[in-house]
Amino acid sequence: MPIRKLATLFLGLLVITSCVQDDEFNTPNISITEPVLDGPVITIDAVYGFYSQAALDGEIAHTFEETSSYMEGYVISSDEAGNFFEEIILQDKLENPTRGIKVAIDQNPLFTRYDLGRKIYVKLDGLSVGLDNGVLTLGIREGDFIEQIPGPLEGDVLARSSEQGMLVPLPLGLNELSDSKTNLYIELQDVQFQRSQVLIDNPLTFAAEPLDEFDGERVLEDCANGTTAVFSTSTFADFKGLQLPVNRGSMKAILTKNFFGDTFNIVVNSASDIVFDNDTRCDPDFLFCETPSGGGTVFWEEDFEGFGGYGAEGWTNANVGGGTEDWVIGSFSGNAYAQISGFNSNEDPIDVWLITPTINLDATTGEELSFDVQTNFNNGNILTVWASTNFTGDPTTADWTPLDVIIPEGNPSGFGSFEPVGPVNISCLDGDIHIGFFYQGADPGPTTRYHIDNVEVTGN
Repeated sequence: MPIRKLATLFLGLLVITSCVQDDEFNTPNISITEPVLDGPVITIDAVYGFYSQAALDGEIAHTFEETSSYMEGYVISSDEAGNFFEEIILQDKLENPTRGIKVAIDQNPLFTRYDLGRKIYVKLDGLSVGLDNGVLTLGIREGDFIEQIPGPLEGDVLARSSEQGMLVPLPLGLNELSDSKTNLYIELQDVQFQRSQVLIDNPLTFAAEPLDEFDGERVLEDCANGTTAVFSTSTFADFKGLQLPVNRGSMKAILTKNFFGDTFNIVVNSASDIVFDNDTRCDPDFLFCETPSGGGTVFWEEDFEGFGGYGAEGWTNANVGGGTEDWVIGSFSGNAYAQISGFNSNEDPIDVWLITPTINLDATTGEELSFDVQTNFNNGNILTVWASTNFTGDPTTADWTPLDVIIPEGNPSGFGSFEPVGPVNISCLDGDIHIGFFYQGADPGPTTRYHIDNVEVTGN
């Protein structure tokens, strides 16, 4: 082959090779010169103050004009694993932060230039600060919304400092979540995923289930106080297909809110931020009957057909949270069932018991409980089932033992299907008992809608 053709072929291969796309990005190993700023530097808290004043005046945002000011902050988010997209979350200090903010910008990836712990400056003129998805956000105001900063303006708006340090997460319990803690780098120190999502035949993944449309929303439990919160993972995260860890432990995360801005969300930068190394879970001490059960016939049941009302039928329907939301009788296609939902109730908390009439177990053995549940618009698993042997009318004065039942996950964005729960062995209970269905929600917060039907107790 002539030399000229060989050279042409080599050049063509070189060009083709240089055009191959690669999704792997590395932070360039270059020195950063401290930027020369042409105006004063203010804190994130000062930026929040401008928004607060605007809100008091009835405005949705404050727009910076002719101030020559810069805001400084430290990067706490990373889009390397795909769980954040076209946004940088900043907080005011590396340790013990007090205020955070989201900078919305139409650029991806960002971690190659804005690494964790990096101090950066944001030129404020032309930007607006307001709430987006319920959290403090800097961007471009368009009408009533805070939109992204156009990508080509990145170099004009953002400047990297040479300062980069180690982030120390703020210790936080799930019972301490608040608006003032959003956009902060936090550490949850003793949490686990809800048992109904991990202690099942097919444990859930982070965000690869059929109903995970944009995000996978799972439930975290705080072992110290029993509080729950939503753990959210993008369906574009590179760890979305991993199964949720079964153990308990700690995680480093960012506190934010969901798309609607009404529910706190816990979001991690990557799966490596989760260290669940304690294999002793903190699940409740469920009723455990060593006596055999099963093989019996139904001796107590309720299918809610022709139902005369909870009071008339001997059921107790009690809101013990101080509100008015309670259980109702619902129906669809000729089928009646017990129903509850906290949606649009504006109550916090929503603590409502639905308790069966007296069920006597003296004449039977090997008793089991079963029922059907339809879980709808699931934004939190907030239904539990209990048994009491000394209930006399007030659920707050009775002794209750949790039953080992797993409530179906259902559909996060619509109606699910009725699914059987149980049978649950209750054969070690004697005499008069009551079964209690306890709904614990909040609005804003988890407001999952439940339908309960075909409650049965069998025995021999």
